[in-house]
Amino acid sequence: MSGPGAAAVSIRNVSKTFGKGGTTALQNIDLDFQPGEFISLIGPSGCGKSTLLRVIGDLIEPTEGEAVVGGKTAHQARLDRDYGMVFQEATLMDWRTVEKNVSLPLEMMGWDRAARRERVRELLELVELTGFESHHPWQLSGGMQQRVAIARALTFKPSLILMDEPFGALDEMTRDRLNLELLRIWEATKATVVFVTHSIAEAVFLSSRIVVMSARPGRVQKIVDVDLGYPRTNDTREETRFFELATEVRELLRESHEARETP
Repeated sequence: MSGPGAAAVSIRNVSKTFGKGGTTALQNIDLDFQPGEFISLIGPSGCGKSTLLRVIGDLIEPTEGEAVVGGKTAHQARLDRDYGMVFQEATLMDWRTVEKNVSLPLEMMGWDRAARRERVRELLELVELTGFESHHPWQLSGGMQQRVAIARALTFKPSLILMDEPFGALDEMTRDRLNLELLRIWEATKATVVFVTHSIAEAVFLSSRIVVMSARPGRVQKIVDVDLGYPRTNDTREETRFFELATEVRELLRESHEARETP
């Protein structure tokens, strides 16, 4: 368990260079995310958003600095299954049913059949896929596949969910609908979410705060507080404040792009 008062994620002086004398993806990143926040990372292509997410998730090690998750090292948090991860591709096993895909982590942990079935039932109800237990991934739409992936990531009731452009390959209408469903799931689970996106509108709609990153090497350009309040609905996208925040983020990204283009 996390220590009392511990930040959900603390990133201290994190830099990442790939290969000796290679590309520097991140430079001197310092961030704190509090329990229950919904944080989006946005920035120009190649600015290190996904790299930062992978440092938090202990998928890669930083060249300098450290990521602390709930008061633990990122490595220990991964061993303790303190977080779930969802990627742009659902990465489901086509030969396994929806139920079997979601239950896979529980099988690996040795849960008995009855406990697995009950937990899967709860999760499929949460992501509104009750009735699809016996379907295979190839029988589902892309949006439904991502909901299965989200259910699988929630198997161990993680306190932190890391999401790397999970809706990036979906059409706009499906993406908008899944944004609403993700907020419903987030509010139900009380987990902290760190979410990578290229979409300004998506970042504003979902987030409590947006970390705007500079062009490579990625640095924190500004943290934008999203003061829209929850719960959010389709009407939120029509509010004047929504457009103001989207404009602020767009201008920050434009400044970063222009800085990169200036010799």
